[in-house]
Amino acid sequence: MRILVTNDDGLRAAGLLPLIRWCRRLGEVTTIVPLVEQSGKSHGIELRKPFQVHEVELEPGITAYAVESTPADCVRYGVLARGMTFDLVISGINRGFNLGVDCLYSGTVAAAREAALLGIPAIALSTSIGYYDRVVEQLDRIFDHIRSRRLLEHHNLYNINIPENPKGFRITRQGGSYYSDDFRLSDDGLCTPHGICVHQNTGDLELDTDATVSGYISILPMTADLTSRAVWQALQSADID
Repeated sequence: MRILVTNDDGLRAAGLLPLIRWCRRLGEVTTIVPLVEQSGKSHGIELRKPFQVHEVELEPGITAYAVESTPADCVRYGVLARGMTFDLVISGINRGFNLGVDCLYSGTVAAAREAALLGIPAIALSTSIGYYDRVVEQLDRIFDHIRSRRLLEHHNLYNINIPENPKGFRITRQGGSYYSDDFRLSDDGLCTPHGICVHQNTGDLELDTDATVSGYISILPMTADLTSRAVWQALQSADID
């Protein structure tokens, strides 16, 4: 199996090497990540400005391509610029959950979505900040679950959030907002965001937000299709000029 590992936390993310080492048990691993952190950059790409790519030795025997652009461009660089082929893209492991509508902002999710748009099965992985140093311990369990249920045969894009000491798995749908920002304005014109959690757990384990904070590994099948099907169908059947 040929695996592309990417992320949005950048080349120096503490979880990058543990993920690469684990993925090497599955097959051949290529690592293409942003040179610096790109959290919250969503699905942005460069259209006109050239960007530099550096080959960096992370440790003996493990080399990464460090891209001076976004997570989505990391995937595009490997597939479109270098002509590399992959059987699976793993994006993460993100330090902090990517839940609910906050996935719209996530560079981690965007890299996986870009891979899926290019026809490559992809998984975005995220966990809580407090569990980040130990989350690799759960990967055997997660991938056994993915294989045994043949999830990647059913769909090619999943967003997976991993809480500490998970109780089990839930196939979920997207919940509402998990994070928001408290903006602070200063006299010198600076506007500084400070993230705050706004989620209120209703115990609805169908939602990725509620399932994750209730202690379950949330597996959310995702799509890039932004069509409102209900409205589309209603407008198709309505007599509207």
